[in-house]
Amino acid sequence: MSRKLKKGYFVRGEFVAEGSERDLELKAELKGTDEQSRTDLKRESTELQKLGADLLELRADLLARLDLSDKFKDAILDAKRITNFEGKRRQMQFIGKLMRKLEPEVLDAVKKTLSEEATGSAADNLMLHQAEIWRDRLIADDDAAAQWITQNPGCDSQELRALIRQARKDAKPAKPGALPRHGRAYREIFQMVREQLGAIPPHDHTDTPFSPAREAS
Repeated sequence: MSRKLKKGYFVRGEFVAEGSERDLELKAELKGTDEQSRTDLKRESTELQKLGADLLELRADLLARLDLSDKFKDAILDAKRITNFEGKRRQMQFIGKLMRKLEPEVLDAVKKTLSEEATGSAADNLMLHQAEIWRDRLIADDDAAAQWITQNPGCDSQELRALIRQARKDAKPAKPGALPRHGRAYREIFQMVREQLGAIPPHDHTDTPFSPAREAS
């Protein structure tokens, strides 16, 4: 009984059976990539697509300083205006394609600029949170005003104390069981505190009573 010949081919004198590991290796080489490379390319493409989406949220002044072509910047503006889901998806695919064509140094600049904005946003959020805490303490605690004025000698102490008195009056419920009200004075105290905190270098905030350094002492 004759043996059935395996299907295959010869490469440099070597017989390679179809479906064998060697066959798969050679076919991968012919395609110019292997499974790992395809996975890496897909991951890179996904990351670039995400960076392209983040550019839509970038502040206009930061976007303007990036060395992007007019075509790229127009694509970003168009994506912001499009509200149709399918149209938006197609536009983001186009932006992803443009991202893949960026020079390495431009891509690095994009990443650094996005990181810069994210860091700035985190600092802004922290300052707003600090302002909210100080506002509530100033209204609730009689000693807080003196402490704030001591730490911030540039503030208008008379105006601050007047606003605190008014905010306390406004907060009194109109009738038993009603929720406290927040009027104009409540908002103006927050604005005054926020402006003062914004004028103080970040390292000086460690003196505030709610800072980690203070709490740890």
